[in-house]
Amino acid sequence: MTNRSFIASGLLECAGPAGSPRLLAGRHRDTGRLVFPLPDDSAYDAVALADRGTLWSYTVQRFRPKSPPYAGTEAFEPYAVGYVELAGQLIAETRLTGIPFEDLKIGMPLRLVTEEFHRAGEAEPAITYAFTTDVEIRA
Repeated sequence: MTNRSFIASGLLECAGPAGSPRLLAGRHRDTGRLVFPLPDDSAYDAVALADRGTLWSYTVQRFRPKSPPYAGTEAFEPYAVGYVELAGQLIAETRLTGIPFEDLKIGMPLRLVTEEFHRAGEAEPAITYAFTTDVEIRA
């Protein structure tokens, strides 16, 4: 992990063995309901989510989104976006990385990773999260 900043505070932490990344959710103190990302609200306690899950749904972003809200660089490359089910916890929206689009399958096992995000107009990239395959994809 680098000394760069996370793309947003309260989004993830790097702890445990070798600084393994974990997404941070919030558990509402009164209802027990989990929400992601962790709200900036004293009614929620931070909860580190599972670092593995299964692909629940996905799509491929093939064109550059409007700015705002898109904060990436002008040079655009298509990317996959998915919903990953973290068993017994919740379903999180995420970028999918390192998986050829044609290999994406509902139910495939995924694991959490961090990656750099280059924001337009900023020299240093920030650290964000994504999910990648948890098994070897054969050609």
